[in-house]
Amino acid sequence: MRIIAAIMLALTLPVTGIACARETEAPKLPPSSATTQLPAPTGGFAVGRNTLVLVDAARNDPWVPSLPRELMVSMYYPAHQGGGARAPYATDAESRLMIDGMGLKGVPVQALSKAGTNAEVDAAPVAGSYPLVVLSPGFTAPRFTLTALSEELASRGYVVAAVDHAGESFGTEFPGGRISTCVACDRIAEGGSLTLMAETRARDTAFLLDRLTGPSASWPHAHLIDATRIGMAGHSIGGASAAAAMAIDPRVRAGVNMDGSFQGVVPALGLGDRPFLMLGADGQTSPGGQDPSWDEAWTRLHGWKRWLTLVGADHDSFADTGALAEQAGMPGEAALRGGRAVDLTRTFVAAFFDQHLRGIGQPILDSPAAFPEVRFNTP
Repeated sequence: MRIIAAIMLALTLPVTGIACARETEAPKLPPSSATTQLPAPTGGFAVGRNTLVLVDAARNDPWVPSLPRELMVSMYYPAHQGGGARAPYATDAESRLMIDGMGLKGVPVQALSKAGTNAEVDAAPVAGSYPLVVLSPGFTAPRFTLTALSEELASRGYVVAAVDHAGESFGTEFPGGRISTCVACDRIAEGGSLTLMAETRARDTAFLLDRLTGPSASWPHAHLIDATRIGMAGHSIGGASAAAAMAIDPRVRAGVNMDGSFQGVVPALGLGDRPFLMLGADGQTSPGGQDPSWDEAWTRLHGWKRWLTLVGADHDSFADTGALAEQAGMPGEAALRGGRAVDLTRTFVAAFFDQHLRGIGQPILDSPAAFPEVRFNTP
């Protein structure tokens, strides 16, 4: 709660910088008036963003069976700098619902919606063929909590689909002001299964890929996507969902779990020879830690695999919230600084996909000697 509360204070506190190692610098948008600012992407492309609403009429929503399954997707892509409007971090309604969901009082409803991003709304795409990465957030967390990672990957030459799964976040606003709230929160509290959630998100991903790469693609820039190079990453239950999606859909060629319990979704026969990165925090998801699903999953992964621990990180370190809170002058409880955690997450997730979707070797995946906060695990 301290992390989210700190973000809310951002409206009245100045921005402080977050240091990011860079190989090339992406084009910059004009200076933002936001009181907190996501770290600038390090790739060579400017970033465009638009949104996509998808309805799977053939599948009922598991949390509200009378409704079809719906997804709200932010699409990020390499773009030409066009001088257009910055993409909002969140809507006012989504900010209010997150504030309410965290039980905070007296916090301005625009606290999150005022955070500065680095993407331009509907910017013209740069022609080319790019790998696709699907990003799935944690339970109750909207897709905007993975904005920094989304922008980073797009700046490096990826198309990114950041997904809100209906009924599983504190609040997701659909076009026309229609709001999806966390119906799943009550279902889980009543004894519902997080494994069901991971498996549902796996089916969401398969549906999304059909609509992004199939003959009747729904996204106007679908021609940018190389359907032979698809990966998925997620935070918390989103990370388990990446493994679950790989288990049912061979189109997902590489996966990353960022500190999420696997929920038994890795089958006994594993995921074939496809690569998988386990990126966790101290204690809970380190070898022999409090979450035994990571030790079990490790034995079931038979392709290229790495198990890395961010020393001093906690569960929130893999999302944007820690970096924004740090700028607001109220760092979280984790020993690893929020801005540094975001930097490391972007660096290693991007390196993993660069190696396995683009064929560009990444020595840091074999020995991250330059990163003392990253521990290689060899269970």
